[in-house]
Amino acid sequence: MLSVYEGFFSGGARIVHSDVIMGLVEGGQHHSVLSIHGEVHREATRQAMENDACYQQLTGAGVGVSTLGRSFGGGEGEVSTGFTGPELADAARALAGADVVLSLKEQPLSLLNQGGLPRRPVVVCLHRSDPEHQGAALDELKAAIADGKVVACVCCAESTRDAYQAAGIPPEVLHVIPNGVDLLRFRPDPARRLAFRASLGIPDTAPVVVFAARYATMKNIPLFLGAAREWLRREPAGHVVMCGTGMTADNQPALDADIEAAFGVEREELTARLHLLGVRRDMETVYAGSDVVALTSSFGEAAPLCLIEGMMCGAVPVATDIGDSASIVAGHGIITPPDPEAVASAWTEAVVGRAEFAKAHARSRERFSRTRMIASYAALLDGLHTSHTTTSATPPPLPEPL
Repeated sequence: MLSVYEGFFSGGARIVHSDVIMGLVEGGQHHSVLSIHGEVHREATRQAMENDACYQQLTGAGVGVSTLGRSFGGGEGEVSTGFTGPELADAARALAGADVVLSLKEQPLSLLNQGGLPRRPVVVCLHRSDPEHQGAALDELKAAIADGKVVACVCCAESTRDAYQAAGIPPEVLHVIPNGVDLLRFRPDPARRLAFRASLGIPDTAPVVVFAARYATMKNIPLFLGAAREWLRREPAGHVVMCGTGMTADNQPALDADIEAAFGVEREELTARLHLLGVRRDMETVYAGSDVVALTSSFGEAAPLCLIEGMMCGAVPVATDIGDSASIVAGHGIITPPDPEAVASAWTEAVVGRAEFAKAHARSRERFSRTRMIASYAALLDGLHTSHTTTSATPPPLPEPL
């Protein structure tokens, strides 16, 4: 198997996809990764591939990772163009050793659709519910399906399948495999809870809301901060934690402006209990130390990983109704309208009802398991490989000379 990434940078889709690769490797498959970009500049953060946690986990497990070496600073939905001869030669070598290719979202298809590359069945892994925001990438997906190159699309959510079908993708190529997480890593842990709170000077009994997201328009940061202001006003002992790419004032001036706009004259008083942590590699500890995991996104989400990870660690999910959030949260947390006061009230309700929600979380752990997710991927990929293996993949012998 070869997985093609647009690039390595912090985000739920890359975490899920990398975890799937790790699980399939543990099951005996051989995998390698080709990253179009060796460096990515997003959310006011410049990151080399080698510094990314997913890259380090994959290479640490013996998965080979190579790159075309490009540097990317584009926005959502942009695709790479103008591939050089040496870049195409590198891609051809990577493809030649694969039986099946996985494309992490549709953006890498701008490379895989180039003429002259070895032809391999491609499976596109889709992790959003807004194909209309994917621009040229959606056109690349349609072209690859029409050409027969893309043989399947794995959707991480029902909302993803519905959105892409409505955008013109044939339903027969769309398969849903819901996201799952490592239940040994993501679990309630009293020791982690105490350690996390102690590291921030938060009292053991204080209510804590965590927001785990990158700084992006789709996450609706102003709504979250508006709710944080209302909640911190009402909860004098409460604390709010923000983590993810761009979630530090040092490298994200826009975040500072958002905080100023949300809190105004109350900024000095209330933001002493607002903690900006940036990217964390111990999210199991952050979630275990929190009472509520919040999501305020306005578009794009499919099956938000933060809700699942937080819930499995004991935090009650409170989210806007976007993607599959409602089905994930049903019976486990609270869905709110996109209104700051309503969101703040839901956080308080979640804190009060945390013990009861914990019972539902415990009953649902298998539904959200990594083991279930990886087994589903393995079954689909094995079936696709078998059905698309033909002798035509081997060039016919040259005729004997006359």
